[in-house]
Amino acid sequence: MKPNVGSVERIIRVVAGVAILAVGAYFQSWWGLIGIVPIATGAIGFCPAYLPLGISTCKTKSAPTDQA
Repeated sequence: MKPNVGSVERIIRVVAGVAILAVGAYFQSWWGLIGIVPIATGAIGFCPAYLPLGISTCKTKSAPTDQA
């Protein structure tokens, strides 16, 4: 699995996942468990939903160019 989630987005996903879990716990709802998904995708840096869409928020390193 090639990472396709950038560092800023990873942080946002983890924070949002924790917030969803907290709201679910506050309201005592099983829906809060949905927060596990953004936490997991943020932790591993890979989002399967991005594959068919061809999205990647990772910064790519460009190949060095020889200009002499």
